[in-house]
Amino acid sequence: MMMTLGMFIFELASMPYQELQRRTSWRHAQTERFGARPALQYVGPGEETITVSGVLYGGVIGSYGAIEQIREMADAGDAYTMVSGTGEVLGEWAILSLDEKRSNFFVDGMHRKSDFTIELKRAEDAATQTATETTTAGVA
Repeated sequence: MMMTLGMFIFELASMPYQELQRRTSWRHAQTERFGARPALQYVGPGEETITVSGVLYGGVIGSYGAIEQIREMADAGDAYTMVSGTGEVLGEWAILSLDEKRSNFFVDGMHRKSDFTIELKRAEDAATQTATETTTAGVA
């Protein structure tokens, strides 16, 4: 198992990925100052995205049905818990997009190869939401 997203398991038999790119940002408010650089104030975490990409070779590596499973999960509009293969819980993630490129076709039109890219965005998970509510509880 490489990773799970909800009940979907990324593995050699389903949808193995060759690349995983993670981007994390932080928010800073900016105040202009005369004759000096702007002052920055940290206001909290920003967006976090993960992009997963790979190649499926039907009957050899991966399953074309896995792409449809991801599509159905995205259609539901839910965020799913992501857990790495090492057991690290990475939080709740929503599927933003799925790109698929089919190539190397048989004479009947069935493709031999399918490149995929999945873009995920970090959702507000329960732990983050509780921390935010606790921090802002005393603010009127």
